[in-house]
Amino acid sequence: MARPSILPRMDGFTLLEIMVALAIFATLATAVLSASQYVVKQAAVVEERLIAAWVADNALAEWHLQSTPAIGPQQRLVHMDRRDWVVRQRARNGSDPRLLEVDVEVSLAGREQVLHRASGWILNRHE
Repeated sequence: MARPSILPRMDGFTLLEIMVALAIFATLATAVLSASQYVVKQAAVVEERLIAAWVADNALAEWHLQSTPAIGPQQRLVHMDRRDWVVRQRARNGSDPRLLEVDVEVSLAGREQVLHRASGWILNRHE
């Protein structure tokens, strides 16, 4: 006669099933980590472009406030958000002699890449 087992039967996962589950989890974790690194990098780029747009808008506003804006190219250094920005501005006569066309390009100091370009029209007070 067979003696009944006192220990209950233990049901669970085998070692192979656990290893497969860990491999799937590791693959998914790696994909999520690389995607999050990409998002962080892109956030920094978007922040630079946004601040460059603010610098360009400020430069155009300053042109509007000048009593006699100078015609021709100009370049200056602006400090904003703990960084130095190179602002290249150029004013030229427009098709209407009462207006000046102003182009502004903004880049980080030490870099050649233009992060933002803006254009505007201001009243030509020389006329």
